[in-house]
Amino acid sequence: MKNLIDIRDMSVEEIDQLIHTAIDIIENKEKYSKKCKGKTLATLFFEPSTRTRLSFEAAMFELGGNVLGFHDAGTSSTAKGESVSDTIRTVCCYSDIIAMRHPKEGAPLVASQKASVPIINAGDGGHNHPTQTLTDLLTIKMEKNSFNNMTVGFCGDLKFGRTVHSLINALMRYENLHFVLISPQELRIPEYLRSEMEANKNITFEEVSDLNDAISKLDILYMTRVQRERFFNEADYIRLKDSYNLTKKTLLNAKEDLKILHPLPRVNEISAEVDDDPRACYFKQTLYGKYIRMALIMKLLKIE
Repeated sequence: MKNLIDIRDMSVEEIDQLIHTAIDIIENKEKYSKKCKGKTLATLFFEPSTRTRLSFEAAMFELGGNVLGFHDAGTSSTAKGESVSDTIRTVCCYSDIIAMRHPKEGAPLVASQKASVPIINAGDGGHNHPTQTLTDLLTIKMEKNSFNNMTVGFCGDLKFGRTVHSLINALMRYENLHFVLISPQELRIPEYLRSEMEANKNITFEEVSDLNDAISKLDILYMTRVQRERFFNEADYIRLKDSYNLTKKTLLNAKEDLKILHPLPRVNEISAEVDDDPRACYFKQTLYGKYIRMALIMKLLKIE
């Protein structure tokens, strides 16, 4: 694997191997502290980010490497009209690996076709976010120790939620999973993904609109925010933005071993009162993201 553009670029065996490496990093941090000495990661973020960008940077620093890049496209030559292809060809001269976020779907794929170094898709529009998916999978492994035989709820913006799309694509390759897709009618899963789920023999799924009715059956609840930046109509966003709010009261009917994940940032969809619940994993999830990105950087740079 030269690049990571889509989680489906990775086989189940490659994902499992990456998770194994990430767990070894967690348990033996010092062993990895100089693995990327002399290597440079470029972070090209044409779209705002906190956790993804900082976790990539923290990952490379903890591997002993260097980081350069930008977090605001307005400060780059893109503001002057430079193409993605030209930006990538330039940055390849200064770096060994590139993590790229872009608002346009498919931009990292285009970049990978022009690049001479590995490209990691750090999120492209409403399409894919494979390193968030690897983060989610490591979290599930650490908290549940399995990817099989579970009921997983996805709640919120399932139409534009690239983290949801990527995680569903990853989990569909494991066994005996049931998905509960919880969203308003207007934000239901895209038709292409529904068709893929219908054709998949490993999973079953149902679509509902009420979180309270669904929560008692869930082993994992993956909450997402309604994303203002994906809406063309402000009125539609305002009408839908507070569709769900996970509170202590909502959790009264949930399993004791439920695990609550969220790619963050959150707005109103999880009350701060839930943060201290032992079932809340979303801040641990951000830490796991650093370790899985360390493992991924090493893999793409072919460092043992």
